[in-house]
Amino acid sequence: MSNKSATSSIAKKASIKKAGPKVTAKEKEQKTKKIIEAVTASHKKRTKEEKQDESDVESDENKEEAAEVKEEENAAKESAPEAEKEFESFLELGVSQTIQDACDAMNFRKPTPIQAQSIPYALEGRDIIGLAQTGSGKTAAFAIPILQALWDKPSTLFACVLAPTRELAYQISQQFEALGSGMGLRCAVIVGGMDMMDQALALTRKPHIVVATPGRLMDHLEHTKGFSLRTLKYLVLDEADRLLDMDFEVAINKILTVIPKERNTYLFSATMTSKVDKLQRASLSNPVRVAVSSKYDTVDTLLQYYMFIPFKHKDTYLVYLINEMVGNSIIIFVRTRQDTERTALILRALGFSAVPLHGQISQTARLGSLNKFKSGSRNILVATDVVARGLDIPSVDVVINYDIPTDSKAYIHRVGRTARAGRSGKSISLVTQYDIDLYQRIEAVLQRKLDEYKVDKEAVMLLSERVNEAQREAILTLKANQEKKKTGRDRGGRRGRHNDDKDLGEE
Repeated sequence: MSNKSATSSIAKKASIKKAGPKVTAKEKEQKTKKIIEAVTASHKKRTKEEKQDESDVESDENKEEAAEVKEEENAAKESAPEAEKEFESFLELGVSQTIQDACDAMNFRKPTPIQAQSIPYALEGRDIIGLAQTGSGKTAAFAIPILQALWDKPSTLFACVLAPTRELAYQISQQFEALGSGMGLRCAVIVGGMDMMDQALALTRKPHIVVATPGRLMDHLEHTKGFSLRTLKYLVLDEADRLLDMDFEVAINKILTVIPKERNTYLFSATMTSKVDKLQRASLSNPVRVAVSSKYDTVDTLLQYYMFIPFKHKDTYLVYLINEMVGNSIIIFVRTRQDTERTALILRALGFSAVPLHGQISQTARLGSLNKFKSGSRNILVATDVVARGLDIPSVDVVINYDIPTDSKAYIHRVGRTARAGRSGKSISLVTQYDIDLYQRIEAVLQRKLDEYKVDKEAVMLLSERVNEAQREAILTLKANQEKKKTGRDRGGRRGRHNDDKDLGEE
């Protein structure tokens, strides 16, 4: 065979081998189907394995979460086992008969939940973090164990209570003095706005209890000769969240550096913010946490309402409400200092006994306004949020939110001025067309819809002419007071001392 012939034969065989047998369309379809089935089976197997892995991970996460929940439950049980038991007297908590007698004299029939939970731990010498709604009896919750310890081991400069406002400091002092009336207790109030020399003299008398605002206390620690807190056994931080909101953090930190590390510390707050948490870590040692309410609770005995009204008739609706509630003690909350004075003047012009309270009134005038209201000689208090927290005014029947607060927490603290210590109370919020967003935010926080307080609109508008006249009178009076301040003619003379206009800026 020639080379050419052999090459041709090899090429022919190779061509036949490469082409192979002819594949029909049906065979192609079957082959493709098998490939798809194989891929699908492989995918299903892989997916099943992945799902099993995910399930294992999810199961682990659930176990971790369950463990965390269990840990929290155990911590809650450890922190407040006394919550399940109701106490009929303070003697059952372990206090002396002297303190029980003082509680009886103050009409404290039995411990409130925060008192029942915290006092036994405090008597054991534990540090306390107390979280409770306003009006729950927090002051007695820390005052009673301090007085019990003082009764057992008398000592001067025994305890210091830090409060955010002057009014709250005076109120705490009054409760200490009442509870310690059978012990010969000496208590000093050290706050801004009062004479430093008078306070220095009070400190030289070696009181048992010092109640102070942080800034003024630091002033005395730095400048009052012979005064120190080296013998201090107890420190209380009351309304701790507000202390920090009011920029007292620097002063508090300084105070913590000059008092004994070996002491008992009680921190009471309406809310546990990140700042409060940081403070408790710095100031408390292995504390027990007791809590009787959530962050945004209101008491069951409080009836809460709203009125949707036009802004231009706001004063008229307010006067109508006040007229409907004659004889009740009422706090009206407004947003600004000017509004407290204007609103009080309008109400006075219409024959209502109203007094204003705001942060820029002198300390003497502020205490005067507060005492008039507490004694019942004036039954309407027009206030900014300066009194929304901490002050113990025993009998407030109605709270009116003339201005809706911009902060939902402020709403809780405002309405908490009524329905205290088991009493019933009522709050009414005046909602204008400009307040809808703020009001809805409050309802969202409360997780409930408030009922509408219904009134006869025609009856309301019958008062508009008289209210307009009172508004004009109020404006003229405010202008006259401003002029007197500018010219310096008002020196706090007789007229200012003997009528309520002193409350309205004539100091």
